[in-house]
Formats: sequence, structure tokens, C-alpha cells
Amino acid sequence: MNKKSKVILLPCNSYREELVYENLETGLELLGSLESIVGKEESVLLKPNLLKKAEVDKAVITHPVIVGMFARLMREKGYQDIILADSCGNGTTTKVIHGTGMDTYLDKFDIPAIDYTKGVHVENPDGIQAKEFVLPAELLERDCVISLCKMKTHALERITGAVKNSYGFIYGFHKAKGHTLYPSADSFARMLVDLNQYVKPRLYIMDGIVAMEGNGPGSGDPAPMNVILMSQDPVALDSVFCHLIHLKPEMVPTNYHGEKMGLGTWKEEEIELLTPGGPIRMEDAVAQYGNPYFDVDRRVARSGMWERLAKALNIFQKKPYIQSDKCIRCGICVKSCPVPEKAVNFRNGRENPPVYDYRKCIRCFCCQEMCPEKAIHVK
Repeated sequence: MNKKSKVILLPCNSYREELVYENLETGLELLGSLESIVGKEESVLLKPNLLKKAEVDKAVITHPVIVGMFARLMREKGYQDIILADSCGNGTTTKVIHGTGMDTYLDKFDIPAIDYTKGVHVENPDGIQAKEFVLPAELLERDCVISLCKMKTHALERITGAVKNSYGFIYGFHKAKGHTLYPSADSFARMLVDLNQYVKPRLYIMDGIVAMEGNGPGSGDPAPMNVILMSQDPVALDSVFCHLIHLKPEMVPTNYHGEKMGLGTWKEEEIELLTPGGPIRMEDAVAQYGNPYFDVDRRVARSGMWERLAKALNIFQKKPYIQSDKCIRCGICVKSCPVPEKAVNFRNGRENPPVYDYRKCIRCFCCQEMCPEKAIHVK
């Protein structure tokens, strides 16, 4: 019989420091101790979700208290060599965390936040979708990674959680390039699975105390979910997230391909769900901690001939739209478009909102992800 993937569900209804600290400590004990996962002599990289500069209460980035209390735990347990970094969607690690409180915690526990400075080309011969990556030199120098992800929706993959957080391992502009190399939700998901299998984060901790619903991952709305999730299996962790928001886990490409490619499991019968009060059945966890009204795309994807026909005719496809009354003409959407000839630009002048050329658009939704004014929606 195969060993089940263990996922820890920690009820936590606020970012009060001591409450978060106690929950993280309990979660690590339920996993069998941090020492059983990471050796104290190893060099560690903490990888939060630092998509872009944003107010903490907007639920765009991993909450500073989650990062701060985990940093405190590591220091108290005797871990010495720790740094924090992310390849942000817009900005650098130090710029994105400045003024959020995360920088204060890192200073307090003497953990440097670093900006990646050099990309290294690495071969990935075992990859199914991605045979190579460009990864930060500073990441490759570390013995292990701990992923501190955020519970959010995502226009391309439905959700962004443990598996998707690893895209922040790709160095600099190669993140944008990746969307052109892997333009579909499925190819992008398979690349993410390959990336997780290459970097092999030892532990995934999800901040779901306040999640993001709706127009995620950067322009959605805060939604209290009052949980912290923890696992060494990112697919299983993301699957529990899906159950809690009443989304079938197999509908998420990173879950579907993650299971097929051996990263983890989305199957309920292969997941052992634990709380501080003991084991819990998935249906009971959903009843107690789930939110059926969470705003996430639950529509069934079309397949086969109809999908191919729709793509060929460029109809019934998800598309980004700019809400002109919210647009401030900042040009971040144009800058973030990874298509070399730009699928969105100021064809009608800077005094007007940018305009899309949907013949060029690859539906990566980077524009929607990075818009600072929530002016871009995917319909």
C-alpha cells in the first residue's frame, strides 16, 4: 500500500503573532518535526509569494507575520544559514517587502533578504515539458528551499498555491519568456511540475488566513479562509485548498499534471488530513472550514474537437479586457506582456487606455496579474 501524503490543516483566524507562531509550531510537530525535514547544518532559502508591491491587507503577498513567525521558529530551533528571496513579477525582493513589516521581521531575526543578481542555465533532462531552466545562482547555492505560498485564485491555472509559487525560482525576464514557451494552461502546468521536481522544495506552507478570491492573483479581493496549510506534497496541499473552496482538484492543471508526472497526489483517498485535534475526513474539513461561495472559476473546460475549433476561430476563449474608467495609463500591462511584438499597447496614444490585438495574445494574463489598479479582468 502506498504511503499517504500528509497535509496539515491549522485553523487560524487572525495574524496575531503568538497565534500564528503556535500554529506553525503545532503543524511542524504533526509533520514529524522540522529537523526531520531540514538539517540544521544546511543552508536554507525561504521563498514567499512576492508577486508585486502591494498593501499587506490586499492578500497579494504572503503575510509578513507568517514569514516572521516561521523565521523566529527556525532561529529558535538553531538554524543558522537562512536567506529570503523571490523572483518577483514586478520589482525586486527588497523593494517589494520594504515597508510591509516583513523587512522588520527579517531584520529582527537577522535573515537577509536578497535580490537575485545572476541567472544560470541548467539542463533538466528528466523534464517532461521543460528540458532546461534559467535559475538564480543564489538559489542553486542553497541546500534546500522552504516555500511560503499564498492561497489565491489565478486566471490561467484557476488557483495559485504551492506548485505555482515555485515559478518565482525562474530568473528575471525568463519568467516572462516562459509564458511564450508554455502558453497554454496545461503546458505551463507541466513546466511548473518539472520545476518543482528540479528544485525540490522540502516543505510548503500556505498562508490561507486571508486568501484572495476573484480576479487573482494580483487584483482579486481578500477572502478570510482562516487556515494555514502545510505539507511536503505540493499537489496534495493544493488539492486540500481546492476542496475548501468547493473546486474539484482535478480541474486544476497543476494538480492534474502533478499527479500524472509523479510530483504528488490530488486524490482524496491518498491524502491524510490532520488537524491539531487529530485526523479529519475531507468532507468534515470542508463542512467546518470550507467556503462554497469563494469566487473561483469552477467552469468545466471544453475538450476535443470543440476546443480546437474554438481556438482556430478565436471564439469562446478567455480574454483580458481593460476597464477604461479604472485604467491610469501607467503602461505596466504593456511592459509585462511577454510577447515580443506586444499583444497590448498604446496604439491610440498614451492619453487613451492600451488596446489588445487578440491575434497576438497568448492568454498568459501577465497583464491582468501585474495591473496595479485592478483595471484588467479576464472574461
